[in-house]
Amino acid sequence: MIRFKSRKMLKAKPPENELSKQNKDPLSDTLIANENTLRTIYKDCSDVIFRSFFIGGKDKALLIYIDGLSNIEEIADNVLSSLMQQTKEDDFYNITSLIEKRIAVSDVKEINTFSQSVHEISMGNPVILVDKRNAGFSLGLSKWEKRSIEEPSAELVIKGPREAFVETLRVNTSLLRRKIRSPKLKIQSLEIGHYTKTNVALSYLEGNASETLIEETKNRLSKIDIDGILESGMVEEFIEDNPYSPFPQVLSTERPDVVVSALLEGRVAILVDGTPFSIIVPTTLYSLLQASEDYYGRFMIGTVIRWLRYIFLIISLLLPAMYVAVITYHHEMVPTTLLITMAASREQVPFPALVEAILMEITFEALREAGLRLPKQIGAAVSIVGALVIGEAAVSAGIVSAPMVIVVAITGIASFTIPRYSAAIAIRMLRFPIIFLAGTLGLLGIMLGVITIIVHLCTLRSFGVPYLSPMAPMQGSEMKDVLIRAPWWKMNKRPHFTGGYNNIRQAPGQKPSPARKDE
Repeated sequence: MIRFKSRKMLKAKPPENELSKQNKDPLSDTLIANENTLRTIYKDCSDVIFRSFFIGGKDKALLIYIDGLSNIEEIADNVLSSLMQQTKEDDFYNITSLIEKRIAVSDVKEINTFSQSVHEISMGNPVILVDKRNAGFSLGLSKWEKRSIEEPSAELVIKGPREAFVETLRVNTSLLRRKIRSPKLKIQSLEIGHYTKTNVALSYLEGNASETLIEETKNRLSKIDIDGILESGMVEEFIEDNPYSPFPQVLSTERPDVVVSALLEGRVAILVDGTPFSIIVPTTLYSLLQASEDYYGRFMIGTVIRWLRYIFLIISLLLPAMYVAVITYHHEMVPTTLLITMAASREQVPFPALVEAILMEITFEALREAGLRLPKQIGAAVSIVGALVIGEAAVSAGIVSAPMVIVVAITGIASFTIPRYSAAIAIRMLRFPIIFLAGTLGLLGIMLGVITIIVHLCTLRSFGVPYLSPMAPMQGSEMKDVLIRAPWWKMNKRPHFTGGYNNIRQAPGQKPSPARKDE
């Protein structure tokens, strides 16, 4: 079973002023009083429109909406023009029935308080208030500009669906619904942020996800008490188990197929309105090192690429430190011919190997960051040309040696093989303390740093799941998708995220058999 650690989170509510207390009051049966209150709430808000009109030419009403968030054409055609027509005497006293008959809007809700009115208006839904009635109506006519579905920009697609999430929450949930056509796909919504009122959707497959995991995720989200949420990264910091660890404890992705795959495994997805990146919990170190293309191609190719990825992960973390340790303390490990060549290249360098490595690594990281921040048209060219020019100039000036430039270049290339940016940047951060240990203690310092990292990974958890699972603790039945990628017809069971039930995901005995020739 999955066990969760209880966490105490500070929940501080901002002090209530007179305006916030006023928002919780019920609507008055006097239209003038309601209008004055709402105008006070939306003082100095030029984009909030107050439109007075008469229903059927008799009963005075008020329409409030935000210009830019509501569908103005639908308001004019289906709301104002319909309600302002002359009404029969028997319909005049039944405003609810009249609105249901006249307004061609699919979503009409009755509201009774100022807080409900403000919430609906902020969501882009126009609100109608009628004189002599202490209730109003919210019309589902929100409309704003949104980005079309495009190819993922942060996760390159080699083989697989070429669609990515957008900044609109309902578009993202529809992408999940289009792939999972089952009512067992549950999507629960909640709001986070006192001012932004950001919609957050909790998605899971009923029967696949553990009830304990679902409740724990809800509890952590409900404890977030902040002014506003602008991106899913802000949610990550509030819900992760160990915020001081450099390793990410959630998986962030902008690809719907990755989220659907995680839901089928029994995990939980968190979608945040206003960002194309979703959060998947729980996650493990091996999940962060796996790419979608591992499962869309042949299993032998996926296994080879996965091993290549693991090897380059080790190179990215340890290669500069190994070079510094060997050059500084362990000359006997290098062949004599190579040692003479390296010594000749370092003859003009005034700095020790440790300073040389730190200087080149910082320069390379600065070039990589500059390439990310510059426009796409010139970012790649600047980073590549800058690395070539600076590296050649540094070697010619005698500041660094040529082998060090080669080591740093190989290390940078190796870091690009890690599929997840959050995992890659964690390795890049840990590279610097490992280099310091290598420069002071040699190979002993490298072993000390590696042991510290392994111990930390063994103690790390993601929503109660061990970070090195299923290797530590060892779960032999789930090793088919860690070091190797077994064929699909052999992976009959789901990972242990399901909590021990409904762990069968396909029928056994689906290995393809060769066709026999007719005798």
